[in-house]
Amino acid sequence: MLLNFSIIIKILNAFFMYFYGMRKIVIGIVIAFVVSFVIKKCTEGSADKTVVREHSALIQKQINNVGKLIVTEGYFSDAYSYKNSKALFANLTSDKQALVIVNAEVTVAYDLSKIEYEIDSINKVLKIKSIPKEELKIYPNLEYYDVESGYLNAFNHDDYNKIKEIVTTRITKKIEASNLRINAKNRLVSELSKFYILTNSLGWTLQYNDSKIDTPDRLEILKL
Repeated sequence: MLLNFSIIIKILNAFFMYFYGMRKIVIGIVIAFVVSFVIKKCTEGSADKTVVREHSALIQKQINNVGKLIVTEGYFSDAYSYKNSKALFANLTSDKQALVIVNAEVTVAYDLSKIEYEIDSINKVLKIKSIPKEELKIYPNLEYYDVESGYLNAFNHDDYNKIKEIVTTRITKKIEASNLRINAKNRLVSELSKFYILTNSLGWTLQYNDSKIDTPDRLEILKL
């Protein structure tokens, strides 16, 4: 009977030793798993931050490349007959007149170096806050023909300034009736589309004035 009790004690002792050893193994496995999980997450987080920084740098580079002066040129011609009369006395007048031929170079420019933007690397959003307005410039070249002036009503600086003002107004009307502004805006949209192409390829979002640009066509209907 004593022998059997001794055997039972040995069996129980072996069991507890086995259980204790297994517990250490299980604890070791759990600890190894936790450490491996933490290291993996830290590595993934570091890799994600590196990718975001690289993407932000690419977007910044694209903005710098686009940040230039976009100029669309046009040429317009006009003919204007200028006349002016100066009353002398009674029914007498002194007249002057001239035929003015105008050849004007016109430019419509967007200075994209003045774009206001924000790179939101946390939410992966490129926010275009403001796009500079177009700059319209007219460079008229005036040629005068059949100039006639009276002795008491000769051409002076006031006449030439008035003629330049008039022909500039006339050329402006021709510009509005042409496709020059439309062509300039199309070039602007073409440059802005580069932002969409890049952000879309990187998995980022492009916004303009809080409006999401989900297709290149959206740029064309915006009030730029």
